[in-house]
Amino acid sequence: MTDIPPQKGTAADREKWKEKGVALRAFFYIFGTHLFAGFIWLLFYLGRHAQK
Repeated sequence: MTDIPPQKGTAADREKWKEKGVALRAFFYIFGTHLFAGFIWLLFYLGRHAQK
């Protein structure tokens, strides 16, 4: 089920919708950045412990 932004309503309703979108986007950006950083850390860890 997709949420459709309110077309009619008060400015406060539209602002709450925008705030939810910003919060969700920020969560995914932060999560994705940490996931990528963890992957890079794992590469360095495995590289440091690789047998030569």
